[in-house]
Amino acid sequence: MGRQTTEEESGLLRKILATGSVPVHVAMIMDGNGRWAGKRCLPRVEGHRAGVERVREVVETAGDLGVKILTLYTFSTENWCRPIEEISMLMTFLAEVLQREIDDLDRNNVRLRAMGRLELLPVSVQEELDRAGRRLADNTGLILNLALSYSGRAELVDAVRKLVSSTSGLPLDPLDITEETLSEHLYTADLADPDLLIRTSGEMRISNFMLWQLAYSEIWVTDVLWPDFRRMDFLRAVRDYQARNRRFGGVTSDR
Repeated sequence: MGRQTTEEESGLLRKILATGSVPVHVAMIMDGNGRWAGKRCLPRVEGHRAGVERVREVVETAGDLGVKILTLYTFSTENWCRPIEEISMLMTFLAEVLQREIDDLDRNNVRLRAMGRLELLPVSVQEELDRAGRRLADNTGLILNLALSYSGRAELVDAVRKLVSSTSGLPLDPLDITEETLSEHLYTADLADPDLLIRTSGEMRISNFMLWQLAYSEIWVTDVLWPDFRRMDFLRAVRDYQARNRRFGGVTSDR
């Protein structure tokens, strides 16, 4: 962290903060590492390496904006189908980044959590996540939420399983199942739903990410590949979000 902010970025940040309607929860689909590397005739690993630098920048920017929760789609359940060499490299990267960034995250008052089927991750990564989570647990600033070994459909399955098992063997009355009770058993039960979803690389889909929670999120897509995504891109996304009229299925006086 600690990147020098440009005058243009500072000006846009001031406008955003003056408007006041900063999203509480921003979710990001960080797409395009492989294409970024391919365009430069580099191995895919270099795209992932470059992508790590962007994570540092968006965490810092989220903190400057006053965003409360930043959820990053870091590794999906579908990603387990990639070549074993790439998966091994990604897991090594993840453990190394957690070790390297922990001091900066602590200095910036960031809390860390992870969601997904974490039991599928290598033990070394699980241990680093646990260590980092405990180290940052008493911080009071931005919640950095990593979606790891994550699938929106799997989350819903896991939520139903937890809901059924919570009855302690008693029959579950179908009428007792409401949106609220299901939400209480999601990975994000104690978090606000995302106000804004940002997706890089221009793909127009949500890729099995937070299927329940994104029901009324504003979506902002950019053609910029993740390793090229900068602070200014993040600020522009939030500025665009502020200009939107969020009706949540209702109507407003001007419509």
